[in-house]
Amino acid sequence: MIGALFSLAKPALHALDAETAHQLTIRGLSLMPVTSAPADDPRLGLNVFGKAFPNPVGLAAGFDKQCEVPDQLLALGFGFVELGGVVPKPQEGNPRPRVFRLTRDEAVINRFGLNSDGLAIACERLSRRRGRPGIVGVNIGANKDSTDRIADYALCVERLCGLATFLTINVSSPNTPGLRDLQGEAFLDDLLARSIEARDKADQGRQKTIILLKIAPDISLDTLDAIVAAALQRGIDGLIVSNTTIARPDSLREKTLASETGGLSGKPLFVPSTKLLAETFLRVERKIPLIGVGGVASAEAAWTKIRAGASLVQLYSAMVYKGPGLIGDIKSGLLRTLEAEKTSMAQVLGRDASAIAQGRF
Repeated sequence: MIGALFSLAKPALHALDAETAHQLTIRGLSLMPVTSAPADDPRLGLNVFGKAFPNPVGLAAGFDKQCEVPDQLLALGFGFVELGGVVPKPQEGNPRPRVFRLTRDEAVINRFGLNSDGLAIACERLSRRRGRPGIVGVNIGANKDSTDRIADYALCVERLCGLATFLTINVSSPNTPGLRDLQGEAFLDDLLARSIEARDKADQGRQKTIILLKIAPDISLDTLDAIVAAALQRGIDGLIVSNTTIARPDSLREKTLASETGGLSGKPLFVPSTKLLAETFLRVERKIPLIGVGGVASAEAAWTKIRAGASLVQLYSAMVYKGPGLIGDIKSGLLRTLEAEKTSMAQVLGRDASAIAQGRF
C-alpha cells in the first residue's frame, strides 16, 4: 500500500525542489497514526550491541533531522532508525538551495550544514516517546561557531542518554567546516574519551547507552588504522561506515549538478563505502560490530554489505527514488538469499571482506 502511494506521489514530489519535497514527506508522516510494523520473519532477527533487532535494515541519519517522526518511520518496517544530526544550539545550516537530486545517478548531494532545532527541542521530542518499543538512535554533532567542539559532543551525550538506544558521534560530515579534522588521532582520542566519560556519568544506575562513531569514506588506510585503534582503546561500541563523500566519480551522468558543493550519497557511494567497510572489518577483527551505509538500494547491495562485514545496514538516498516499499523489498530479498544459500546472516558476516577490500565484489 505505502509503495503504491509513493508511486502516485513521486511525480509531484520530484517536481518540487528536494528540500521542500522532504519537508512535505516529514509532514505527511507526522499525520500518520503511530502503529506497529508487521512482525518480521525470525530469520531476519539478530542480536547486535546486546540488543534484539527485528531485522538488519535501518534508516540512516539525515532523514528525520529534527527527531519528529521516529515511530512512524519504525512502522514502515525499519529494524532501527537514526535521527539527527542534533547539535547543542539551534542553527539554520547553510543557505538554500542545499540539496540536489542527481536523478540519472540515483544520487543526492547535500550541504545542509547540520541544520538543527537544537538539543533542547530534540530532548523534548524524544521524551514524549519514553516507553515505546523500537530501536532509535541519534546522530550528534557540534555547532559551526562552537569554541569547544568536543564539549558540544559531551553535552549532547549527557543530555540524550536515556532518551535513545544509541548515539552516533558524527565527525565525518563534509558540510561543517573543520568537523572532519576531529578524525585526526589526537582530537579523536580526546573526543571519544570525553564522550564515553559523559555517557558513563549520565547512565549511572541504568543500562548504558550505545556509543557509535561514524567515519568518512574519504580517508587513507593510515587514518583508518588510527581511527580503529582509538575506537578500540576507548571502548566505543561500534562504527558506522560511512558518511557522504566529497569525491565526484567520473561515472556521474549529471555533470552540471555534480559540480555542486556538498556530500554525495546514493548509488555512486556504494563501491567506495563498501570497500572501506571491508577494510574496517579486517581491522576490528570482530571486536566491535559495524553498520554499513552508502548506496544500499537493493537486497543485493545489503547482502554485499553483510558479506563485507556489516552486522546492520542503513539506507536513505535510495528512498528518494524507490520510496518506502524498498524496505520490504530488501527484507524479502535477504530472505530469498538466505534460503537459496541455506545459510544465516551470522555465517555470512564478513565472509568476503578480504576480496571486497581489494575491489572484488
